[in-house]
Amino acid sequence: MGDASLFDLTGQTALVTGASRGIGQEIAVALARAGADVAVTARAAASLGACVAAIEALGRRAVPLALDVRDVAQVTTAVNAAADQLGGLSILVNNAGAEEVMPSLDVTEALWDKILDTNLKGAFFCAQAAAKRMTAGGSIINLCSLTTEVGIPTAVPYGSSKTGLLGMTRALAAEWAALGIRVNAIAPGYFRTAMTEAFYQSDAWQQAMLAKIPMARFGELRDLDGIAVFLAARASGYITGQCFPVDGGFLASI
Repeated sequence: MGDASLFDLTGQTALVTGASRGIGQEIAVALARAGADVAVTARAAASLGACVAAIEALGRRAVPLALDVRDVAQVTTAVNAAADQLGGLSILVNNAGAEEVMPSLDVTEALWDKILDTNLKGAFFCAQAAAKRMTAGGSIINLCSLTTEVGIPTAVPYGSSKTGLLGMTRALAAEWAALGIRVNAIAPGYFRTAMTEAFYQSDAWQQAMLAKIPMARFGELRDLDGIAVFLAARASGYITGQCFPVDGGFLASI
């Protein structure tokens, strides 16, 4: 018989960034369903209503916080507020992200800074602030991307940020193992979210991409629930520094 308690997050406290919609909201609710109390952030706290309601409907505590992860002072304030209000912090999910496709010859410094500061700089300082409040047994989960493994034309700033995030995941895992903090990553494949909606407006693009995915379907948000809970829970207690693609077999087949 398996030990179901390996996946039980009762008594755990989590912070999920970029949780007003899409992947962030899905993971925040999945952690709550597994028993965690969850602080959730977005640039506008008012946009977190649906996420907070879903968490509270599960009987868990939800703490909504305004946070632009590009602002390090805001990061410190939000992480400390989450830990203070929840009575500690044991899980961080670095999900807040930005993406804008554009021919590389047209990329501006402002766009580069926006994407790198959100996806990489923000994730690092969230991890740093969270690690200062975590005790042994803490888990940090970064949201990487298929662009950490393959080059995607017109997505150079995004791919650069996510590849950097993978390097950060590995380096922090090696350094913070001594603190009892594990650091891993999830690399979602093709999921239809508000950030990726522009791609899905093209039927031709959809058909071309489906032909490259062995499971012949795009990801559904619920496909991320299991890996997120696994990496947050005691079940993955001897795993750190790893990145797990959730992509229907895309990377395995190229």
